[in-house]
Amino acid sequence: MIQINNLCKSFGKNKVLNNLDLDVENGGIYAVLGPNGSGKTTLIKSILGMVIMDDGQIEVSGQSIKNNWLYRKEINYLPQIANFPGNLRVNELIKMIKDLRNKNNRADELIQLFNLNSFLDKKLSTLSGGTKQKVNILLAFMFDSPVYILDEPTTGLDPAALLNLKDLIRKEKQAGKTILITSHILQFVEEMADQIIYLLEGKIYFRGTMQSLLKKTHQTKFDHAIAAIAIPSEHV
Repeated sequence: MIQINNLCKSFGKNKVLNNLDLDVENGGIYAVLGPNGSGKTTLIKSILGMVIMDDGQIEVSGQSIKNNWLYRKEINYLPQIANFPGNLRVNELIKMIKDLRNKNNRADELIQLFNLNSFLDKKLSTLSGGTKQKVNILLAFMFDSPVYILDEPTTGLDPAALLNLKDLIRKEKQAGKTILITSHILQFVEEMADQIIYLLEGKIYFRGTMQSLLKKTHQTKFDHAIAAIAIPSEHV
């Protein structure tokens, strides 16, 4: 589904991605983890074409992304921070995105799921952070696509909305979708992820299942295992 070979990206003298190789198979939930500065955001933005790679190759569904924008129709993206014009009302934003994508959508279903009916006529600038995140989730899941990239999707969510998000992600997984998630909430990752991809210093430092991570680090708890591989001297 997503194939990355020898991906390199530097910002000035700072080499953020260093000959990174990654093959994400079709279907399943992949958690992309790593400390600040490890290259997670640059990796995601490179896949989306928002960052131009210095070297290497990225393919999505067998298509090279170089000089190609059509592949982005295959991806639904939830950014960590979505900055929409504050003077827009929620229903105006939803209509705008519908018009841009011009394909079948499930906005009404998601409005009900996240209890957004009472907010449709409100301006985005008046919404709480958690409500804005629900709107962002609605936009990310409104259209059917084979790939989802979710950057810190749980930010600001109340317990009920978090449960609904988890159910939504699981349904997409059951439908055969490929889902990449970044999150600092390790409990969420432990509960949801099929595969852990841990970045450190611009490279894949670990790739595997939760069970294989625990085995390699000789730990019994996920957070302890993550702490163990976060120390560069302890290669696994």
